[in-house]
Amino acid sequence: MTPRMTDAPQAPDLKLDELLCFGIYAAGHAFNRVYKQALDELNVTYPQYLVLVLLWERDDQTVGELGSRLFLESNTLTPLLKRLEAIGYIRRRRDPADERQVRISLTEAGAALRAKAGKVPACIQAASGLDVPQARQLLSAVAALREALENYKPE
Repeated sequence: MTPRMTDAPQAPDLKLDELLCFGIYAAGHAFNRVYKQALDELNVTYPQYLVLVLLWERDDQTVGELGSRLFLESNTLTPLLKRLEAIGYIRRRRDPADERQVRISLTEAGAALRAKAGKVPACIQAASGLDVPQARQLLSAVAALREALENYKPE
């Protein structure tokens, strides 16, 4: 006997404000608005800022290393890097040991920008309304969620 639509379990009510994915999506947009205000002074976009943060952590990385940390493919990352190079914050060069690799390093202007960017995290924290322990707890929960989603394999 073939099940009929009336025999199937009823679908749950779908409400936008109850979807975790929408909550995170909307929070991402809110973050972008706050970051835009903070980063306009540095003349960089949020993705460009993230590249700079990685280079401030450790200068002279490959495009592949940066892409892996940022979850970006090189075809997305390369135009962003070209813009950072055009404004004088980074230098791109072929790796002499492996010509297939492009290495990214900070210029003096890019390294100096770190001091000016130092106020950005405090601005974001103030806008979030979270104290440091709350922010760390939320970051940990979001990281665990991301890892679970990346490792999900439907049966």
